[in-house]
Amino acid sequence: MACDNMFDDRRRTRIHGGSVTGWDIDVAGVRGVLRNTGTVAKNLSDTGTAMQDNLEEAASAAGTLTDQYGPYASTAGLVGAALSAFLEHWTRDLIYLSDRTSRSVNGAAEATGHYIQGDLTMAATAQREAAKEPKVDLPRVDR
Repeated sequence: MACDNMFDDRRRTRIHGGSVTGWDIDVAGVRGVLRNTGTVAKNLSDTGTAMQDNLEEAASAAGTLTDQYGPYASTAGLVGAALSAFLEHWTRDLIYLSDRTSRSVNGAAEATGHYIQGDLTMAATAQREAAKEPKVDLPRVDR
C-alpha cells in the first residue's frame, strides 16, 4: 500500500525500475494507521453483512406474486425482485472493496515488518504484491 502519510516527509520511498532507493518509515505511524484502518474495515464488513441479511429479510417480507389462474406457484414480488437485483448489482463492488482493503492493510503490515528486519527487497515485493488488482469471481446464478 503506497500511502504517503506513512513515510517521513524528508525522504520519501521511491521505486525506480522495481528497486527501492530509500525508505524512511515511521513504524509507529504505520501501526497506528493500520490499527485505525483495521477498525474501519471491520465496521465496513459488519455493515455489509447486516445489509445483506436485511435486504434478504426485506425482500422476503415484501410479499410474493402468485398467478391467479394456476398453477399457484409464488415468485418474488416486485419489491423483492428489485432488492435482489440491487444486491446482485453491488455484490461485486462490495467484495472488491473488501479484498482491496485487506490486501492493502496486510501488504503494508508485511512490508513494514520486512523494513524493520532490514530486508528492503522483501518489503518492496510485499508492497508490489499488495498493489495488484484484486480479481472478483462471483458464482454464476442460472435463471
